[in-house]
Amino acid sequence: MATTATRSALHTPLCDLLGIRYPICQAGMGYVARSSLAAAVSAAGDLGVIAAAHSTPAELRAEIRRVRDLTDRPFGVDILFAAVRATGDEAQQFTDRVKAWVEVTLDERVPVLIAGLGNPGPITAEAHRLGTRVMALCGNVKQARDHAANGVDVVIAQGHEAGGHTGRVAGLVLVPAVVDALAPRPVLAAGGIADGRGLVAALTLGAQGAWIGTRFIATPEAHAHDNYKRRIVAIDEEGTVVTRAASGKPCRLIRNAFTRSWEGREAEILPFPIQGERVGHPAALLAREQGDVEHGNAPCGQTAGLIREVRPAGEVVRAIVEEAETVLARLRG
Repeated sequence: MATTATRSALHTPLCDLLGIRYPICQAGMGYVARSSLAAAVSAAGDLGVIAAAHSTPAELRAEIRRVRDLTDRPFGVDILFAAVRATGDEAQQFTDRVKAWVEVTLDERVPVLIAGLGNPGPITAEAHRLGTRVMALCGNVKQARDHAANGVDVVIAQGHEAGGHTGRVAGLVLVPAVVDALAPRPVLAAGGIADGRGLVAALTLGAQGAWIGTRFIATPEAHAHDNYKRRIVAIDEEGTVVTRAASGKPCRLIRNAFTRSWEGREAEILPFPIQGERVGHPAALLAREQGDVEHGNAPCGQTAGLIREVRPAGEVVRAIVEEAETVLARLRG
């Protein structure tokens, strides 16, 4: 691994744009990605991210300030901007929460704002005025072009392999397609990346870095029950399934009694965010905080098949970087 004074062989323009040492960003995973994880990842040279989802505005502000107490490195906040087509009090409450999350994030001058769902276009200009970079996930080239048209700084092309909310196109196809469509705008690759080999593959496809989620759940710093972390280590690449049962949108979860209970009942699933408020939230707490991973909602990517142990976030970063630099050296040799 390179010394502090030496630029890593993995350095890309994304590193300069975000002020990070390595081209790795930790995904903003609901409930799980809080200040402890974000600070640990940022301190290790990557971009740590706090998930705003399921926090009150006051809780989000406290998490942001705690990251700053723990590290002086750049970090981000992930917000769900998904369009709400449902009506009623629950839908309005969600919309109001999104506005409040944005207000707190911009008021705190967070270095990076990420749209984990939907288009952040309406707030991008204001974010830029305040010095905040904006990133956004996409699942196809059309969404990527929409983000670019709205001035997003970095587009995250997330393949079908990814955990949590995900699209239908595999990363090996999606990433280069988005890179070609948006060049020279920076693109991050997401989905199917958990080690140095995956990071090098992302760079080879034209991405300037990787957006990594599931690997960082299996760390002590992640805000998740040990049963959840151990289940990720235990299952293989076929241990997950995509379902709308958690939120009303396609979401990759650990295959368990919760996901099986919704098979054949898809017509009963409510639209986003109502399904999440009535079903997904209680089930998420059951798995992620109470440890009932069999009957709860537990997001996980297919990279579970590559994860063998729970280890500190800083060690995860170092292992990914060391392996990636070794792979690059071998390819060049």
